[in-house]
Amino acid sequence: MAGTRNYQSIGEVLVNVKTEFPDITISKIRFLESEGLITPERTPSGYRKFYPEDVERLRSILRLQRDEYLPLKVIKERLLKADTGDEEEQPTLEQAVGGAEPDGSEDLAEAPTGLQMSLEEMSAATGVDRDRIKELEGFGIVCTHGPEGGRYYDGDDYVTLSIVKDFLRFGIEPRHLTMYKHFADRESAFFEALVAPTLRQKNPDARRAAAQTLGDLTATSRKFKQALLRNSLREHLSGV
Repeated sequence: MAGTRNYQSIGEVLVNVKTEFPDITISKIRFLESEGLITPERTPSGYRKFYPEDVERLRSILRLQRDEYLPLKVIKERLLKADTGDEEEQPTLEQAVGGAEPDGSEDLAEAPTGLQMSLEEMSAATGVDRDRIKELEGFGIVCTHGPEGGRYYDGDDYVTLSIVKDFLRFGIEPRHLTMYKHFADRESAFFEALVAPTLRQKNPDARRAAAQTLGDLTATSRKFKQALLRNSLREHLSGV
């Protein structure tokens, strides 16, 4: 009897998780399945069967995307470790408040290499509406790559959109994000000028040194901006 079955259809799962994840779509659930992150059983007629553990796995994936901006490759590795009982250490409350990982790093999620997604695929993967993505592209926040007729979005665009989605939840418009783009462009040009003399040496050791310098500058810049923002907010809020 249908009323006693212990699994849900894909439509029922959508309704089940939509309260916590308003941006979820059937297309995204199918996309996650195609990427091998979820593996629901199928009925003889081909319909998906989501058992409670499948739904909880889906929720875990969506939380990692929403809260930690992790690419699917990293999420798959984390789930594999959890499946084998080799789970990673969770951050303490102090680390969570301070924005640091357990090892003290503050690295942005690494962009998945080789990722090539159409507009529809990127929208399904990130939960950002297609029109929003095109609007963000118009402001230079993301951009398509490749030849005409075969344009795609890459891993960097995926990470960027995963972060931008949180801004959009607060009612922030794509045009408001251009200040970050302008600053990033200026900072990039500044750092490039600093390492240019090393790059001109045209040897592998010099290039490795330049890459290390850029990494150190980026990490220092991120911490400096975080400190400035915290101080600025403290000053503004103290006057309220």
